[in-house]
Amino acid sequence: MRRLVIHTDGAARGNPGPAGLGAILRDAGTGETLAELATYLGVRTNNVAEWSAVEAALDEALRLGATHVDLRMDSELVARQIAGIYKVKHPDLKPIHARVMAQLARLNGYTVGHVPRALNADADRLSNVAIDELRVGTLPFEAG
Repeated sequence: MRRLVIHTDGAARGNPGPAGLGAILRDAGTGETLAELATYLGVRTNNVAEWSAVEAALDEALRLGATHVDLRMDSELVARQIAGIYKVKHPDLKPIHARVMAQLARLNGYTVGHVPRALNADADRLSNVAIDELRVGTLPFEAG
């Protein structure tokens, strides 16, 4: 069993505007950082950026062999949409929601929760790095 704690964030300067995603994946037992993601998304809405961060993080978690994930994000809307409390109504978000739910179905278990922005600082930093420094491509990081 491999359990990961994943913090995600999406940012858009304007809505829509230049956008980026950030995510940090840590081993749930040791706290070791296994991966950091920062990807420039082009011009997107904030909600698309938030959902894209979750999707990219889950891609990486599955690649790393995760069987369980604890998703943490400062977007209460996305957390509640994943949990099924709120419906995804916007047509642009329905396909990414479907992909994320399919990724989650591949796991043995998951939790999702909203955290205050102050507790999501690493993911927030990475989403802003994507906008400010990358503007093209991605910045993959793997520890170890």
